[in-house]
Amino acid sequence: MKKTKVFVDSDVVISSLLSQKGAAHLLLNEQNSNFVISNISQNEIEVVAERLNIEQNKPQDLIKKCLKVIKLKKEISEIKKDFKAYTGDMDDTHIVAGAADARAKFLLTYNLRHFQRQKIKEDLGITVLTPAQYLQYLRSLD
Repeated sequence: MKKTKVFVDSDVVISSLLSQKGAAHLLLNEQNSNFVISNISQNEIEVVAERLNIEQNKPQDLIKKCLKVIKLKKEISEIKKDFKAYTGDMDDTHIVAGAADARAKFLLTYNLRHFQRQKIKEDLGITVLTPAQYLQYLRSLD
């Protein structure tokens, strides 16, 4: 069976590093999905991890073990222009761009309010969920 492609917001990756009991950690450490981040998200994860005093190797190890990194082809200014209709926060446009470039079926984030979920679903065919909602979805398939 082909694994579902899931784009992961950096807040989900950071959450999985902070707690081994949450949905984010459970998801990223199981292998039923193909988890993806962008090069911009990877940089964001490293900056936030350093600010939170997370051991330097932990984010890199998690990314290497559990996530595929795609390189966004557009410049950030172009991404902001092209994807501004999908977010309430211009700093999150790269998340939608990454999910679209990856051809993800799902986008996982803890910041649901930052995203125009219905518009993303209608225009891009991507369902925006929290990690717990996605975990619930996976369990419903069993």
